[in-house]
Amino acid sequence: MRIANKSPLLFSALMFCLAATSMAELTTNIPKLEIIDTVNGTSIRDAIVTIGRRVLAPDQDGGYIIPQDTTSIMVRAPGYKAATFSVANAVQHKGKLPLIPITVKALYLTEYGIASKSLRDPVFEIIRHGNANALVINIKSDRGLIPYPSQIPLATAIGARKLTTIRSLQDLVKTGHDEGIYMIARIVTFKDDPLATSKPNLAVHTASGALFKDREHLSWTDPFQEEVRAYNIAVAVEAAKAGFDEVQFDYVRFPDCATKLVLSCPVDETSRVKALSTFLNEARDALAPYNVFESVDIFGYVSWNTNDTGIGQQLEDITKIVDYVCPMLYPSGFKYGIPGHRNPLATDADIYDTIKLTLDESLRRTKANPKKFRPWLQAFRDYAFNRREFGANEVATQIRATTDAGASGWSLWNARNQYGGTGLAPTKNPRGNPAGAEPTAASKSDRTH
Repeated sequence: MRIANKSPLLFSALMFCLAATSMAELTTNIPKLEIIDTVNGTSIRDAIVTIGRRVLAPDQDGGYIIPQDTTSIMVRAPGYKAATFSVANAVQHKGKLPLIPITVKALYLTEYGIASKSLRDPVFEIIRHGNANALVINIKSDRGLIPYPSQIPLATAIGARKLTTIRSLQDLVKTGHDEGIYMIARIVTFKDDPLATSKPNLAVHTASGALFKDREHLSWTDPFQEEVRAYNIAVAVEAAKAGFDEVQFDYVRFPDCATKLVLSCPVDETSRVKALSTFLNEARDALAPYNVFESVDIFGYVSWNTNDTGIGQQLEDITKIVDYVCPMLYPSGFKYGIPGHRNPLATDADIYDTIKLTLDESLRRTKANPKKFRPWLQAFRDYAFNRREFGANEVATQIRATTDAGASGWSLWNARNQYGGTGLAPTKNPRGNPAGAEPTAASKSDRTH
């Protein structure tokens, strides 16, 4: 074929047609996709396959048929790293797309902790020595502050941008990824004092008409309101665009309050559950083009209560929507105990069973993939029973219970961002130099794949 004398416009059109034909041929040549474990070659349960904004449904055999206009294929699954494949990759792999397994072992840093060398560096040392591999970082804080240069106009208008401790989300993520860290963006959702006080029409009110204030004297926003949901989703999209591996929503609930509260819609169990499901579904749809994991934190008792615990959190509904469910399984948080364990802190066995039995109950009720669960574990002194310090032994016991339940890793919560007593921190060798110590019970039971 001679094309040297053709006009540039005709040449470009011809090349476009050839490329389109070539892509169509490639797509036609892709067999039905199967998502497999790169280590053992077995099929992966609960894989999410996305083309652009479209999430593909598996057929009755669990395979995926790729549309002819496909250029790239995004894949993720609980317990695995997300990946993007070209059509050529799919043909090369004969339709078997491999994902790399990961057991996420996360430490929490506040918006202040990530900016503080004295808090951040010890956490990075734990990660460098292999005893953790992930960070949960506030990008919308418990006080509703957004500590990075957000481009969301509403954030500036309501005063949520009065603090900057993260100069660039992209640079933060790059720094973490350069260290091999799985990066999780924590977004405190409906507890939002700046938005509630700046726009009372979006807030939760008391029966008298005043703004509701919780025990920390902070106001909450109304989950029924589309503007409230859209604002939090916009923060999540900024995190996804910056490259975070996961967006984690916390305080996805109604306030726990014994007195009557007034919101924009009538409030009962059905409406509460529907409002939270609506938000999580909307967030999932908005995040689809970025192949980012969506997770949500829930109260520990949600795993035991068959109702919505009065706050809208219904276990079965939430588990169906998000990639990861992160129940807060702090033994201190079970102030009424669990069946068979009135005092979750009485012995190490009680600590273990509180974690293990709660996860077992979650799996019994939902019939879900165990890898969809990644609990928050306690790394702070008890406040409800005996003031017990949660050190290396207690942390190791909780991690062992999590691993035995088949969950997909864990996250440690310490509001002060101090993890030196958890048994995860590297010790010093006899010469006084930092060294990777013999793995603790915690790291032995949950080493990275």
